[in-house]
Amino acid sequence: MIKIAVASEKEVISQHFGFCSNFNIYDVENKQILKKEVLSNPGHQPGFLPHFLKDRQVNVVICGGIGGGAIQIFNEENIEVITGANGLAEEAVKAYIAGKLKTTGSVCHAHQHADDCGK
Repeated sequence: MIKIAVASEKEVISQHFGFCSNFNIYDVENKQILKKEVLSNPGHQPGFLPHFLKDRQVNVVICGGIGGGAIQIFNEENIEVITGANGLAEEAVKAYIAGKLKTTGSVCHAHQHADDCGK
C-alpha cells in the first residue's frame, strides 16, 4: 500500500504546498483508492510539513508549487514529489495511479506569491 498526500484547499489542489488549508491523504493499493483522510495543515514552518507527512507514512506528495527546501527534505526521506498539479485532488490521485500525472518541476522561490505558486 502507498499513501498519497495532496496539498489542498478543501478538494482542490493548492498552488502552494506550505500554505494549503488541508492535506487529503489517500491510501492506495492495487491501483485502487481504499481510504481518504483529511488533515488540517498544522501550520507553515520551514522543514516542518515534510516531517509531519513522513510521520504519517506518506510516500507521494502532489501539489501545485512547493519550495526547494521542502523538496530536498522529501527527497532525503525517499518521498516522491509531484509538482505543477491542478484541479481536483482525487482526480490527480487517479491520474497518478494510472501513470498519467507527471511532475513539472515547479519550485517556488519566494513566499510573497503564495496564491499563484504553481503557475
